[in-house]
Amino acid sequence: MYLLDSNVFIEAKNSYYGFDFCPAFWDWLVKANAARRVWSIEKVRDELVDAQDDLSKWVQGISPGFFLKPVSQSFPNLAKVSNWANTRGFDAAAVSTFLATADYYLVAEALTYGFTVVTREKYDANCKKRIKIPNACKELGVSCITSHELLRREKPQFILGP
Repeated sequence: MYLLDSNVFIEAKNSYYGFDFCPAFWDWLVKANAARRVWSIEKVRDELVDAQDDLSKWVQGISPGFFLKPVSQSFPNLAKVSNWANTRGFDAAAVSTFLATADYYLVAEALTYGFTVVTREKYDANCKKRIKIPNACKELGVSCITSHELLRREKPQFILGP
């Protein structure tokens, strides 16, 4: 099961899977959520809705259950992720930014539920000015893949009609 980062939705909308030419991608996300395979979190929803664009309209039109609400079982993992971020030599601004964004919650929720995080970010072992989701996932034992890897695993087919 998978938790999607904001950038998966944003990049899909802006490039490969625009609403105007690949609505099947968006339909598949809704179906994959109904099948209990794909989710995101409420903090990601908040980021997407703030944009007030086609994506925010789509987000507001789907089931609120697509975006998981925080649960009390996540509290120990929020502390674990925070401790990790604060003890790995990242710049103070990087830690502050990370802890204030959906990324922090996404990693903690993935730990809580045992989900795989899906993001467009790339692992960078040398980056200390920004905390990247794949770095946090790797060091905290959370599986992390790209959106294209998700599609290869789940095998949806976006077939043209007649």
